[in-house]
Amino acid sequence: MTSRNNEVLRAAVGQFPVVEDWETNASVAGRLIDEAESNGVQLLVLPEGIMTRFIDRKEKIREAAQPLEGPFVAAMRDHSRNKRVTVVFGVHERSDEERPFNTLVVLRDGQIIDVYRKLHLYDAFGAVESDNVQPGDQLAPIITVDGFSVGLMTCYDVRFPEQARDLADRGAEVIALPAAWAVGRTKEFQWATLVSARALDATVFVVASDESGPSCVGNSKIVDPLGSSLAACTEVTSLAVADLRKQHLQDVRTKLPVLEHRRFSLRFTPIKNNCRN
Repeated sequence: MTSRNNEVLRAAVGQFPVVEDWETNASVAGRLIDEAESNGVQLLVLPEGIMTRFIDRKEKIREAAQPLEGPFVAAMRDHSRNKRVTVVFGVHERSDEERPFNTLVVLRDGQIIDVYRKLHLYDAFGAVESDNVQPGDQLAPIITVDGFSVGLMTCYDVRFPEQARDLADRGAEVIALPAAWAVGRTKEFQWATLVSARALDATVFVVASDESGPSCVGNSKIVDPLGSSLAACTEVTSLAVADLRKQHLQDVRTKLPVLEHRRFSLRFTPIKNNCRN
């Protein structure tokens, strides 16, 4: 018989305003890790790029980036040591080139379990992330957290449904989505809509953490495979917790088998215009 730990995953999203000083950010993140652990959380998702934030001087991320062996990740490893909770968060990782990677780090009990370097860079709405960040070149990994398969995506990735579908095809039941979703006209609506859409079209739980504060929309949330909200952060610095149930996922995939209904064997070809002028 499957144990309860393999049937229910207690997940949480944490949000806070990221500042320039990495030590301050590590301290706040550490408090959220402690709170999650005390609430029996098994998977905690924190925002993208929590090491440092330069709102008006984004080019400074080139010099501020740290290696994964650097002091920020070391501090985060210390915060997670001797705890059960698996923590997913984003940093800017120094590379062999001038531009760093935008990297997700997965920690468990003080150890780096996996990393994911963001594939889709935010060159949209007037922003050009690729000026200061280089994209990754490998598919996002899937990690195992207490019997649940968890795929990784970062912020702008959520606008690409094929990435969520790829994760689902490779077995993901949950998607962890750290973000720093920039403020702007209708951007909060877009964030909420896209998080729910990816849950629906991949039939997965989505654990979506967005930075709060002056430059980002916040509204971190956890949604079920039908796109319905299970929990959401309501304070600038806060934690929201929900239990993800495998039986619910299985029921949704039985009622809504979109992953099985795709017809990739067909090819759509352009229709020739035979109209005479």
